[in-house]
Formats: sequence, C-alpha cells, structure tokens
Amino acid sequence: MKLSTKGRYAVMAMVDLARHAQAKPVSLSDIATRQEISLSYLEQLFARLRRAGLVKSVRGPGGGYRLARLSMETRVSEIILAVDEPISATRCTEMGAPGCRTDRSKCLTHDLWEELGNQIHMFLSSVTLHDVLERKLASRIVEAPGVPEAESSMAAAS
Repeated sequence: MKLSTKGRYAVMAMVDLARHAQAKPVSLSDIATRQEISLSYLEQLFARLRRAGLVKSVRGPGGGYRLARLSMETRVSEIILAVDEPISATRCTEMGAPGCRTDRSKCLTHDLWEELGNQIHMFLSSVTLHDVLERKLASRIVEAPGVPEAESSMAAAS
C-alpha cells in the first residue's frame, strides 16, 4: 500500500498550519513555500479540508487559514479521508463487494490486506496533529507478539 501525494501533502500542510497559526491566519503561499508543495495543489486540498470542517478560511488582508479545531482534536485519519484518500491495502475498489477477483471471489490474501488497512486506519485515527508536532509517535509503536526484538527492529527500520 502506498499513500498518494494527496494524502501526504494534506497532512504535511495541516501540520504546518497547526505549527504556524498561533496568532494569525496562515496563507497557503507560506505553507507552499515552507513545504515545497504547489500552491494550486494546496488550494485544491484546502477546498476539501474546508468542506470537511477541518479548516476555516479568513478573507481579506492578512487572511489565510486556521484550524477549525484544536490540533489535539484533529486526527490524521480525518485529514486523509477529507481529501478522498482511501485507507485500504486491498485491491478491491468497493469494500461492500464480495471479493476482489473477476469472479467476485476473495483472493487468498484478501483478509490479510483488509486487516492491514484496518490497522493503518486505527493507527492514523489514534494520531493527532498535536502528536505529530510534539513528535509523540514512537511510543505508539507496539512490538508484535512473538516477533524477536532484532526482527522487529529490522522491520521498523525498513
């Protein structure tokens, strides 16, 4: 599974907004410069984030964007879903469909990939913008049961 630039850039921009929106709104051009993201791409992403209620726009001179909620109340999964980024590791296009193969049956590893997608969603739902800003992610990594420490740390490093 690979998260597209849409989801990654939306999260990067929201973390930047959370960091810099202390006293005044933040302009998209400032975020674009700091994060090296195209301004027109950010405009598209922020239109979706605004519709999802994650950001508020402020018009006029000195305008820009603010978080709609506190950074500790905004979950990374919400950001990714707001920009229409599916959190899925299966090749199925519809989660309600019986299976991912042409005959509508499930492939042998379907349940494995579906559960991986569920675990990713659960993890991203547990992480807030505040956690990312405060670098509080390392404590969320749990060693898999029955996996030797050396193997576990090798998997984490890759």
